[in-house]
Amino acid sequence: MKLKVTAVSYLNTKPLLYGLVKSGLAEELDLHLDIPSVCASKLASGEADFGLIPVAAIPEMATPHIISDYCIGTVGEVKTVCIFSEAPLGEVTELYLDFHSRTSVELAKILLEKHWRHSPTLLPATPGFEDKIGGNTAALIIGDRAMDHLGKHRFTYDLGEAWLAHTGLPFVFAAWVSNRPLPPDFIARFNEAMKIGIESIPQLMLILPQQHPGFDLEKYFTENISYQLDNAKRKAMRLFLQQLPDGKMPIFESETVMQR
Repeated sequence: MKLKVTAVSYLNTKPLLYGLVKSGLAEELDLHLDIPSVCASKLASGEADFGLIPVAAIPEMATPHIISDYCIGTVGEVKTVCIFSEAPLGEVTELYLDFHSRTSVELAKILLEKHWRHSPTLLPATPGFEDKIGGNTAALIIGDRAMDHLGKHRFTYDLGEAWLAHTGLPFVFAAWVSNRPLPPDFIARFNEAMKIGIESIPQLMLILPQQHPGFDLEKYFTENISYQLDNAKRKAMRLFLQQLPDGKMPIFESETVMQR
């Protein structure tokens, strides 16, 4: 029986998915692409065996296991997790929070409190919230939609960049998580597929359509997104989870793989 897998549907996941296809491992998986919040709910409910889920959803899992040495992370500017505003952040009175991912929302809350030391009214976003940016109202926008807003507003606050300034650490937005241990041989093959995907980014660029004119997708894949779940990112993930109200620590199932 194929393992059921859920993965984030954003462009930054394409190199990882390409690795699954190119390695042939995709043929052994029942793979579905969803927005981050749906990925988390599928894994929590048992609808998926493992998935690329928002890190902030890890405490919702019964027995979370990090099963890969690859993730969706950044070391500084990430470009696609930003607060957009027409006023300086210190003058913002209302902030819409993107409903696609809890990780970015929780990160924004942490940075507002501890880094920017500002407390606007936080508003739950609904479809179309991006059009409400103006005056003293700002919005946190994540994923591919953020690409269309870069350069369109007077002020942009990149959350990856702010986290690095605040902690000196990279950040992990999404990780491959299961609710149970997976066979070591499968984990090794999965990591190899991820590695193949990252190494194949130049080839992937030849077949991906340009969906966001003016956005440097190759630079995004190779500089803004950092895919290796190294020790610095694991430290950052633990620090972030510790600051959540229910910050359960995951088991890093693949640490022995990474150290080989």
